[in-house]
Amino acid sequence: MASATKTLRDYEDEVRSWGFRDVFSWTDGPNAHYSPHSHNTVTTHLIVDGQFTVTYPNDPHPSKTTYKAGDRVDVEARRVHEVWVGPRGCTMIVGE
Repeated sequence: MASATKTLRDYEDEVRSWGFRDVFSWTDGPNAHYSPHSHNTVTTHLIVDGQFTVTYPNDPHPSKTTYKAGDRVDVEARRVHEVWVGPRGCTMIVGE
């Protein structure tokens, strides 16, 4: 976990402080994959445990970036992205 002293609720409160109204924790199992997709609103992901890798396949020069515990990932509204979860899974706080 990113910090042994913080609870998931603490992380959720942190994401709310960034201005997101809909906030929840989410856990994916090892090696989960989300094919290219988008959301209607901006989303943020605060990685609490594990890791995930994201790419933006419609970008002119797509590359993959891996994020780990403590990292924040913001995805713009309607931006197509694809996600691979690491071998230990991933727990994150999502804000919409």
